[in-house]
Amino acid sequence: MDNTRVTRRGRTALAVAAGTILVAVGAQIPATATTAPAAHSGSGAASAARHPSVGAYDDTYYKDAIGKTGQELKDSLHRIISTTQTGKLSYDQVWDALKETDEDPANSANVLLLYTGRSQSKNTNGGNPDDWNREHVWAKSHGDFGTATGPGTDIHHLRPTDVSVNSTRGNKDFDKGGTEVGEAPGNYTDDDSFEPRDAVKGDVARMILYMAVRYDGDDGFADLEPNDNVDNGSQPNIGRLSVLKQWSEEDAPDTFEQHRNQVIFDKYQHNRNPFIDHPEWVNEIW
Repeated sequence: MDNTRVTRRGRTALAVAAGTILVAVGAQIPATATTAPAAHSGSGAASAARHPSVGAYDDTYYKDAIGKTGQELKDSLHRIISTTQTGKLSYDQVWDALKETDEDPANSANVLLLYTGRSQSKNTNGGNPDDWNREHVWAKSHGDFGTATGPGTDIHHLRPTDVSVNSTRGNKDFDKGGTEVGEAPGNYTDDDSFEPRDAVKGDVARMILYMAVRYDGDDGFADLEPNDNVDNGSQPNIGRLSVLKQWSEEDAPDTFEQHRNQVIFDKYQHNRNPFIDHPEWVNEIW
């Protein structure tokens, strides 16, 4: 497969100016004061436009990264999000965490599933085909990190998904095109790649790039890096980077994604996904 491959759907790319989309929360705001999220009803650009750039954590959390670019920025962010991750979960604890991080803002008894967008009871987690389970967006076989505490339990990239749709995605890389997934309209797949629905394309990209910065080979796990390939197998790589960058620009962080980042920061891991707060940093690094 090469980079000329195109999706079977037409799309309109949303132009997102670098540096204009930051999480709209005040520094040091407690969890009880965070803005309620909105459901993933479409691209994040419209939602993000209601959250002007305020640099809420630039003078505190990100102070050592501000003004840097390239590898220097990546290294600085790695130090920040690694040293502040003081909360680390077991794989069993992930179940309860996801019930809060991915709660449906319109129905507190439900979670929103990543690929289908379906609102489903929190209590239907399990292994049956229509249950929801824990999707590793960075497939755990890419670097063979399993489900031990570490990248395998990092909830910045773990999301509730329909069991059978999760199986369809498997450990495929991300790219455009393929055949539409019958159980999850708007998602496409082929032998070596998966394309998520438009409303979460940016979410997927930012989760992958978070993992690449957080897990840099210095903590006993593989050095995770995106590349521009598909069919990466068990190598600690996921592609296609050029497509992920495009998706991050087209689907800016929305209030659901921002709220999720805040809950993880306030209540669970105490670190942040910097590409939700500063999506322009994607192009500064890659």
